[in-house]
Amino acid sequence: MQRITFISRMTVKPGREQDFVDACNELTEHVKAKEPVIYYEFFKLREPRRYAVLESFPSEEAEHAHMNTEWLARIAPRIIDCIDGTWEREYLDRFEA
Repeated sequence: MQRITFISRMTVKPGREQDFVDACNELTEHVKAKEPVIYYEFFKLREPRRYAVLESFPSEEAEHAHMNTEWLARIAPRIIDCIDGTWEREYLDRFEA
């Protein structure tokens, strides 16, 4: 199965940036230590209160397994609580030769 890569962009509520960063850092530690991830990193964008996460998994099955981990179930509500509105996800596909 082909790897799956995407970027998700989001805006954080005013005054919630540190809570957001703390929760994202905690999640990142679990993901990198316990999952077969190719790439997983959060970024601060240049616009105020804007962030993104770049995720790449070796397969769609690995991404689905990530979505069902106990650490995501525990930490995601803290992240979502900090987000102003929702997030935008864009899939990144490799060039085909």
